[in-house]
Amino acid sequence: MPSLDHAAIVLAGIALFAAFVNGAIGYGFSSLTVPLGLVFFTNRILNPAVVVVEVFLNLYVLFINLNGVPTVWKRVFPILVGMLPGIAVGAFVLASLEPGWVKFWTYTVILPLILAQAAGWRRPVRFSWLIGLPFGTALGILYSVTTISGPPLAILFNNQGLVKNEFRAGLALVRVVESSVTAVVYYQLGLFIAESGDILRVFVPCVVVGIPLGAYFIRRVDAETFRRICMSFDAWVVGFGLSRVLIELDLMESPWAYSVMAITILIDAYLLYIFFTVRRARIR
Repeated sequence: MPSLDHAAIVLAGIALFAAFVNGAIGYGFSSLTVPLGLVFFTNRILNPAVVVVEVFLNLYVLFINLNGVPTVWKRVFPILVGMLPGIAVGAFVLASLEPGWVKFWTYTVILPLILAQAAGWRRPVRFSWLIGLPFGTALGILYSVTTISGPPLAILFNNQGLVKNEFRAGLALVRVVESSVTAVVYYQLGLFIAESGDILRVFVPCVVVGIPLGAYFIRRVDAETFRRICMSFDAWVVGFGLSRVLIELDLMESPWAYSVMAITILIDAYLLYIFFTVRRARIR
């Protein structure tokens, strides 16, 4: 068991909250854990532990939504095929690039995706080989480098007109494949190291406690409002992480680098205002 230093305690708190969210809405563990975890650890240390946890989380979500799989598996098959070479490319990038730049690109790619999801971007997109294959490849690269795929997947699936069970089944099917294949590729590249094992031992009890709590909690609150608040928290965290890494790489000086976080908060506050204004009007 890792020593209870500051980083381990903070990471345990992050993982508990992320598991709670994952239990409530069916995804979100890596999207919340990784941005904050990167403040203390590099992707090479954090990613393997996150991927192992996600394999079991995704299998659990898939199991409880199995009756939705027959409806969606043909739709997501092109994504699964395109994902395989993408994961190989992304894992090689993770093993090759300097950790600071991996952090930078993680935050830079994820932030606009989170804000687009928070804005409720809607544009009907039909699953096809023309769309699914390149999307799957890009998703595989993104996931194997960052272990985050929730925002782009949520945007795509929200524009398919799927019912809740089909949405969760399709999401879980894609994520089971991406996490399992990524874990195998990480192992082949020798990315599982002792530090990752220490982080995994912190994650396991947090997941065991957080998942059932989240599943219990979501039955008693408005799921859409809770999901939207989690997006805001995620956006603010990524904005903070991007500001920090800009300072680490000497791309901007403090305190000017924190303008990125400030702009992110302002944009998200505006999107929150729109969300609650529209929601209030619908209720009336």
